[in-house]
Amino acid sequence: MVAPGPHPRAAIVGAALSEVGRVDDVSAFDLHHQAAARALADAGLSHTEVDGFASVGTGLLQPIEVAEHLGLRPTWVDSTAVGGATWEVMLEHAVAAIHAGHASVVLLVYGSTARADIKRRLRTGDLALSSSGPTQYEVPYGHTLIAKHAMVARRHVHEHGTTLEQLAEVAVQARANAAHNPDAMYRDPLTVDEVNAAPMIADPLTKLHCCIRSDGGGAVVVVGADRARDLAAEPVWVLGTGTAISHTSMSQMPDLTRLPAERSGALAFGRAGLTPADVDVCQVYDAFTIVVPMTFEALGFCAPGEGGAFVSGGRLLRDGALPTNTDGGGLSACHPGMRGIFLLVEAVAQLRGSAGERQVPGTPKVALAHGTGGWLSSAATVLLGADRAFG
Repeated sequence: MVAPGPHPRAAIVGAALSEVGRVDDVSAFDLHHQAAARALADAGLSHTEVDGFASVGTGLLQPIEVAEHLGLRPTWVDSTAVGGATWEVMLEHAVAAIHAGHASVVLLVYGSTARADIKRRLRTGDLALSSSGPTQYEVPYGHTLIAKHAMVARRHVHEHGTTLEQLAEVAVQARANAAHNPDAMYRDPLTVDEVNAAPMIADPLTKLHCCIRSDGGGAVVVVGADRARDLAAEPVWVLGTGTAISHTSMSQMPDLTRLPAERSGALAFGRAGLTPADVDVCQVYDAFTIVVPMTFEALGFCAPGEGGAFVSGGRLLRDGALPTNTDGGGLSACHPGMRGIFLLVEAVAQLRGSAGERQVPGTPKVALAHGTGGWLSSAATVLLGADRAFG
């Protein structure tokens, strides 16, 4: 049940995806445009009404180039970039801007051709990533993005007895959820044995413990409470948000088995007046299987060290005890680089009851969207509520 108290001050009134998956014939600008146009149409708003704009953009002047491409002239703008948690952070900023009177209609949008880009880079042999600042000192030790998560996974296994079979279940359940999503890149069933027998990428994470690479984009439109119910689509209320950051260098991560989500989650639940027991459906960042059980631990759904058992036994399935990543997540549906916007779009669909074949039974009232950025470097938690929960 949504806790009694003041009515939320902002709501998502439009949410949509661009083309997703394998998109070889459009640019990142096109995907931004598709997502933005569809989200605004969902809300029944024109681009001329947008006075707030949030995007990490593309090109030299981020996000000005995207705003120009969309025909926008906003008077409030945000280009915060903290990796996969960016869009949950931006939503927190958008709510604050609306509450302060700095904007009335805020558009958050993302588009990426990450899959198509890496195909081009493979052809040219250009696979180098920049190594400057603090991160340069760990590069000689093989600290790739995947290896950093693998080190965390191995530590969690060592300290808490988490099994590779439990981690594999995260991927298996994500794939089962993706089977109900016609837009998911991969929909064929998986088994635990298949996940753990896949080619090793960074011990103990095999290929199927890792997110897929896709193209795609998404957008949401946020307005204040004064006009949320006057628009075309059912509003989804922002109940509480929280943000936290941790480290860039793995040597500076305070504890390899604890995430900054402990702080972001406490803030979001406290501000919403809710507890994990109130949440009906979750959209949790899943760049790698280990992230999901550790996130549930950090957010208080289970005790530290119990995440492996918590995500087992079908709990995360669309019709499970805690439906999670109902579109198939980054492990099966799509992951074009920074997936946080997709968590918000899917949460909105579930709360509206408009998710089609993948709709959670009983139509949930409270959803959690949690973004993780970098290599467990940033965390942002958002709690959303269905309009019907407020009568």
